[in-house]
Amino acid sequence: MRPILLQGHTRPLTQIKYNREGDLLFTAGKDKSVNVWFSANGERLGTYDGHNGVIWSLDSSYDSTRLLTGSGDYSCMYWDLETGKTLEKLNCDSPVRAVGFSYTAREFFVTTDSVGKSESEILLYDARDPEQISRNKPWQSIPMPKGNSKVTVVIWGPQSQILITGHENGDLAHFDPASQCRVTLCSGQHSGRINDIQTGRDCLFLVSASKDQTARLFDPFSLEPLKLYKTDRPVNSAAICPTKDHVILGGGQEAQEVTTTAGKVGKFEAKFYHMVFEEEFARVKGHFGPINTIAIHPDGKSYSSGGEEGYVRLHHFDDIYLDFEFEQ
Repeated sequence: MRPILLQGHTRPLTQIKYNREGDLLFTAGKDKSVNVWFSANGERLGTYDGHNGVIWSLDSSYDSTRLLTGSGDYSCMYWDLETGKTLEKLNCDSPVRAVGFSYTAREFFVTTDSVGKSESEILLYDARDPEQISRNKPWQSIPMPKGNSKVTVVIWGPQSQILITGHENGDLAHFDPASQCRVTLCSGQHSGRINDIQTGRDCLFLVSASKDQTARLFDPFSLEPLKLYKTDRPVNSAAICPTKDHVILGGGQEAQEVTTTAGKVGKFEAKFYHMVFEEEFARVKGHFGPINTIAIHPDGKSYSSGGEEGYVRLHHFDDIYLDFEFEQ
């Protein structure tokens, strides 16, 4: 499995994501820009420039016509995906940590950090109302409970009926956009910061990646823990394969210690686990820094990983993997 090396960023990657069809791959980093690539051959199509700080999160609409980016420069930008034109810039009172379209792209959320007197909150916008976006007047604002641990990641839950949040202290929670209330809290499953949460393509499972060197599989409807995947390193990202019972984990040694450690010791491989049996069965090397983000193509035939060193590695699976069956 020979990877395609994508060299479009000069600083660490923060998030990579495929569009729904899987023909486009979007990458964001700390170098203030977002790149878009053809996922088949790694050809770069263009960039989305306009932010003045690290870009923490991005998401494309289901029909690949709109793009959201959230940045540490206290703003969220709403783009025309095809032309790269900025449609609106939503200014916030604190850094934007996460953004995301609902399944139908009729709504999207913007999540802000808690800084100074500005409390963390989730802002909900109706994408069908251009005036609401242009005037920066969200139809709903969900304040995070005071005293609750910092929100680190947010995604839409099944059918976009709920929001699922991951926190600094390892908690997972459900928030109901209509009532502005936290309806479910799952605490004690992780003992460290949750770095990433992703659902499978059918949204029947949720996987979380944590600094406590574990990833966990949950029921996204109830947040009931189902499986545990243990590693010997902090886990920065985890993704569920859409066609096989596999989970891919990425992470590695803490970034501030990388300069004094060789790649072999830092353990920067992507690790493959069987979803049901919780057993590791493969590793893919290549990065010479921690893997910060992982995404799997919607057809399950390839995956991409973004590292602290600023490189994206696009892997197309060999037939031996696609034909592989786990022996019980």
